[in-house]
Amino acid sequence: MSTQAEASTQALQNAIRQTRPKGDALRGLVSALAGLAWLGAAAITRAWPSLDDWPHADALFAFELVLAAVSFAIALAKRTQRPVAAEEGEAHPALHGWLATGPWLLALALAISAWEIATAKLEWLPRPFFAPPEALVAVFFDDYARLASSVAHSFGLLAYGYAIGAATGFVVGVSIGWSRAVGYWLHPLLRLIGPLPATAWLPLAFFFFPSSFSASVFLIALASAFPVAVLTWSGVAGVNPAFYDVARTLGARPGFLILRVAIPAALPSVFVGLFMGLGASFSVLIVAEMMGVKAGLGWYLQWAQGWAAYSNMYAGLLVMALMCSGLITLLFRVRDRVLGWQKGLLKW
Repeated sequence: MSTQAEASTQALQNAIRQTRPKGDALRGLVSALAGLAWLGAAAITRAWPSLDDWPHADALFAFELVLAAVSFAIALAKRTQRPVAAEEGEAHPALHGWLATGPWLLALALAISAWEIATAKLEWLPRPFFAPPEALVAVFFDDYARLASSVAHSFGLLAYGYAIGAATGFVVGVSIGWSRAVGYWLHPLLRLIGPLPATAWLPLAFFFFPSSFSASVFLIALASAFPVAVLTWSGVAGVNPAFYDVARTLGARPGFLILRVAIPAALPSVFVGLFMGLGASFSVLIVAEMMGVKAGLGWYLQWAQGWAAYSNMYAGLLVMALMCSGLITLLFRVRDRVLGWQKGLLKW
């Protein structure tokens, strides 16, 4: 039976290795097509006259040429690289990652070209609600100081609230999962208060806290604490009892069981809660900044809407999406680092 399982595993690995070179070759072709698409987007920007005079069109043209060069460089690297495995044509792992961006580069080039044609070239979409790509580039050139200040304020507020909420949720989750007495008192409160959206506490938060900043920190912490507490509690409660029995046999005390057995075994669930808490805290952050805080991305969006500066609003949304995506990517890196000892056992 063991021999059959090993043979099946080896056959599957060989099939994957034979398939990857073909996939990398296809991605290399897609990267070349992406380069052509970016050249086409640059030609549309430069050669097709716009119906209005948009500033910083040259910057957009240069950006499209740079992405065209990147796309062609990825495709060329695939053709000139030396195979690193026995299978001819299998890409280097780093190059394999770059090749995976080819379809996205192609899709982005086509989307920006369609956006450019529908706004700046033909004005099919009504102004000022739909701004062309040049207007977005102009915001990053002309209003970068206010935008950077808003990002700094939002990041500071999010860091305070998320750190407090994650730490509180972790402690509460471990306490409920480990102690029946603590769970008796905290479990009903968690079920009663936790499912309520944090934004429902806005009036009370701004009434009881001395400043809008502290009220916003409380709301962000509340939004992030609930998923962390629930997932941590679930992870601790789901630890295999045999682990505790083995540790007790070797003379482990309760503190050792909590710190060295329960928490490490529950870490996969804890990180799921951290991911969910980060998304919830980010949404509450924007609402809180729109309601009371005098700086930040939420305030920037409200300011842009008030002045009908829709290009600034779109730029703020783009920065917000990049900020959230970057934080999630950073949390993934932390998870991979912390759970490196469980590599191969977890699927995310």
